[in-house]
Amino acid sequence: MRAQKLGLLQQFAGDFFRNANMGILLINSEFQLVDISEMACKVLGIHREEAVGRHLDDIFAGVPPEYRLVERSLLEGNVVKNHAVSWSNGQERYELLLDSSLLQDEAGNTVGAYVMFKDVSNLRSLEQQVQRSDRLAMIGQIAAGTAHEIRNPLTSIKGFLQVLQKTLEQIGMVKERGYAELMLTEINRINELVSEFLLLSKPKHAKLGKLQVDNVIREILPIIHNEAILHGVTVTYRPKSGLRPIVADRELLKQVFINICKNGIEAMSAEGGVLSITESVDEDDQRLHVHIKDTGPGIPAFLIDKIFDPFFTTKEEGTGLGLAVCQRIVHDIGGSIRVSSKGFGTTFTISLPYTAT
Repeated sequence: MRAQKLGLLQQFAGDFFRNANMGILLINSEFQLVDISEMACKVLGIHREEAVGRHLDDIFAGVPPEYRLVERSLLEGNVVKNHAVSWSNGQERYELLLDSSLLQDEAGNTVGAYVMFKDVSNLRSLEQQVQRSDRLAMIGQIAAGTAHEIRNPLTSIKGFLQVLQKTLEQIGMVKERGYAELMLTEINRINELVSEFLLLSKPKHAKLGKLQVDNVIREILPIIHNEAILHGVTVTYRPKSGLRPIVADRELLKQVFINICKNGIEAMSAEGGVLSITESVDEDDQRLHVHIKDTGPGIPAFLIDKIFDPFFTTKEEGTGLGLAVCQRIVHDIGGSIRVSSKGFGTTFTISLPYTAT
């Protein structure tokens, strides 16, 4: 009976490793990987044949200790339950719910440990989307109620300043004319900020229609190239043939691509770099993906969850509304924006549902 039970447990363990939709790592007392599930290999970005038998310090050699999924302190009894962690393998970013525990023999000696995790990226993304949508809706309501009240006096001020500027130029007051020009520039900046406020509320006059994403990207490429030249950046675009059409507002979609491309270019402005735009298709989910990747310094892990929050910015003169607006536009057509950044470079992936015909 004992042998039968042991055989059943071994069969269960083998099937569990092969078929369970979970990441599983089995570790011995020497902190070596004894076995790993297929899902864990996918998430960690490693091959099972190359990983089994290796020391965990070698497997995570390129990852700072504070960001490793498995730490040596696990064998000392530092186990966790339902621990939420973010992980990126350089291409995909995951939100994981992690459990770990020790394995002990009958005498109570530690012989190893295991780590199990579940991919909860979709749930976490949905939760964050709901929270951001609530904040954006509130900001949008405030913006819609105050935008006209702000713009009306601005229009009057701008008009009188333009008259004053022309008069100062005619009477040769060059220095004072420069002051007027500076004030006009700041007024235009306020107007742009008000426009971004208005876009935080759901666009009421979006002109939806079928369009080809590659055609939209080609239309904005001259703008992107000109911006890149100013910052010493090279832009590459590799279109994918045979893309299905999507339903969106052409001008709003242009705004999304331009904004994300400009962010990538500005992130590389110190030393230059390469901004690459590529496309891919997920037939299973019926989604078209546009990948915008830069070779900049990347986004620190402690900031990556905040970049879509309204008013969050790392730029000295940024409003913190650009990415929030982009996310709203994409969400309104049933799409999503994901970001992956680890150590070097950042990739934004805009996923859009394509039409069946």
